[in-house]
Amino acid sequence: MNIEETPLPGIGVRRELRLATGRRVGVVTHRDGATELILSRIDDPDACAASIPLSAEEAAALGSLLGSAQLIAQLTAEQENVSGISTHQIMIRKGSAFAGRTLGETQMRTVTGTSIVALLRDGDVIGSPRPDAVLHVGDLVVIVGTDEGLAAAAQILQSRL
Repeated sequence: MNIEETPLPGIGVRRELRLATGRRVGVVTHRDGATELILSRIDDPDACAASIPLSAEEAAALGSLLGSAQLIAQLTAEQENVSGISTHQIMIRKGSAFAGRTLGETQMRTVTGTSIVALLRDGDVIGSPRPDAVLHVGDLVVIVGTDEGLAAAAQILQSRL
């Protein structure tokens, strides 16, 4: 997919991609930091059919939703032919015993035999996070392992202070 970038003098930058339907969907990032999600009209790709202003928090959440779906789909496809292995996502919630602590402190691989393969944070994917990576409230932890190991991993990450 090609992402087209168009400078908008005095406004900011428009980044968009063309969908299979012929429509364009994109983001306008304003000079003042404001962001809006845009959708072109089907009959005129240069005309805007919809514009949705997004706060920084909303833009990050939308990016996380889209990024996590792609990552999970890829992991699921890769494990289809591997019997006994599954992928699970666990949200680090407020009050979690591991919020603010490192992945290494969870002893996840040692205790459960599972592997943390990614963290989804604020719209970003952190692939193969290191043991010194700190878990934050709101992180979505992507874990691969057996069903038993994943259940044990969920208990660890969802334990409360």
